[in-house]
This record gives sequence, C-alpha cells and structure tokens, in this order.
Amino acid sequence: MGKKLTVYMIDGTEYGPRLSEIGNWVGKAIYSPRSSLNKILLRPECNSPGIYCLKGDPTDEAFAEKIYIGEAENIKSKLKQHLGDPNKDFKEIIFFISKDELLTKTQIKYLESRLIQLAIDAKTAEIENGNSPNLPTLHEADISDMEYFLEQIKLMLPVMGFRFLISSTLKPVLEEEKDSDVTPKIIFEIKTKSFKANMYESDQGYIITKGSEAKKSLSKSTTETYRNLRRKLIETKILIDKGEKLEFTEDAIFNSPSAASNMVLGRNSNGFTEWVTEKGKSFKDIQDLMNK
Repeated sequence: MGKKLTVYMIDGTEYGPRLSEIGNWVGKAIYSPRSSLNKILLRPECNSPGIYCLKGDPTDEAFAEKIYIGEAENIKSKLKQHLGDPNKDFKEIIFFISKDELLTKTQIKYLESRLIQLAIDAKTAEIENGNSPNLPTLHEADISDMEYFLEQIKLMLPVMGFRFLISSTLKPVLEEEKDSDVTPKIIFEIKTKSFKANMYESDQGYIITKGSEAKKSLSKSTTETYRNLRRKLIETKILIDKGEKLEFTEDAIFNSPSAASNMVLGRNSNGFTEWVTEKGKSFKDIQDLMNK
C-alpha cells in the first residue's frame, strides 16, 4: 500500500528548507541547510520536543555522510547550542516533532536510542554518537506508538536526503516470514580456483550472500570509489580476513551487479557478464530472457 508524502518548500527554492508530512501521521519533519537554520529557528515548530539528525562530511572517505543523532525537549534551544559549538561541524539538519505536541521526554529518548542503534546496525554512514543510549522504560502501548513513529521517520529520511538508515546488509528473514517469500531467487556465482561467491537480485539491490569469498588484494586500476567501498566493508566487518582471501560475514547489498563483482574480484569488472548461473547463463542472458 502506498503513502502520500507532502513536501513544502518553505522559501520556494529547491535547495532551501523544507517541511514534510505523511497523510494521517501526527508527526512532522523539518529539513534545513545550516545556512538557513537561524531563519528556521523562528518557526513555532522549533519550540517543541523532538529528535534531530545533523549531517556533515565524514572524516573517513569510505562513508558518504557523517551523522549525529540527538533529542531535545526544546529543539530551538538545543540547535542554538550546536550552532555555537565549533566541534559540531554539520551542513544539514532534519528534525521530527509531533503535531499534537504530546511527545514526552521518555518517548523522545526512546526514539533517539532506537534511531542510533538502527544507524549503527545499517553500517552505511559514519555515526558520531558511537554507542546508543539504553532504551528507557515505556508502557507497551507507548512502545507501539513510538515504533510506528519511527517507521515514518525511516520512510522520510531518504526522501529528505539522509540515507544513513539504508542498510549495507540484508536483515535475516524471520521463520514466520519465509513462507510468504514465494518468488524463486536465481543464484549467480563467480568461481575461481581461489574463491567463490554467490549473488542474487532483490528489491533492495544485488545481494552477495553470507559466506561468499573475495580476492584479498585490489588491482592498481581499481577506482577510488571502489577502494573506498572495499575499505568500508572491511571497517564495518562485513568483510573479514580469512588468510589468503576475504569472507562476507553478512548478506551484503550492492547497487549494481558490477559493484558486487568488483568487490569479489578485486578489480574493475562487468557484473552483467561476470555473474553466471550454475548452468553458465550470465546475468545479462537472464535479464534478456526476462525482458522478451
């Protein structure tokens, strides 16, 4: 089922502050580049309690963004502190409040803790927080409400340019969900004398399966983009050292067949021809058959 998301450009420009809402949700998101933040702080929404995310340039080029996640009983007061802090070098911000202004201190602390842990688990961005704070105690009904609130936040973040919750790995499928996944997966492989890797296509991307192996060294011709990607996989322990090769510890998501094959082969490659089925059909062959 689809959802209606409304984005309002506050100053009428494509690069300026934006307000966003989802139909029938009590929450509201406000995004702003740092340069517009003083103007945004004059809005009444900033006097509300909420949760916020600051985005800046990462210190490690393996990651695309650096994120700090926080909560505040008064968004305006906390963001003014960050603006005056030379150690908080951020370029963009997004914060979430409730339109009915009923978020309690305990509830926003719950959202902060959950969001930080999700961000760490995603292994996509450099997370400045380090560790997530302990979850506060909430009644069962409040937990249900906050988890729904969190699901809407997860939907809105990528739309507003914050991609740190888009996971680098595939979450394990629960036993009760396995029967519902009736679409057969076509497994492709790259096999050499030294290592073997399996990959399949899903709605989330191109998945190299847990236990797959990769060449340890990278060729001199490997581009900087893929060198950074390899380093990120190693730093987040998605790829670990297994002597003469590397091994995937989780199902890893890639945005193209070639990105996946590059990480396995340690060189620039064409994933459409490198990945083949057990019967020798390439990924391109299968795509051509499906598109006929």
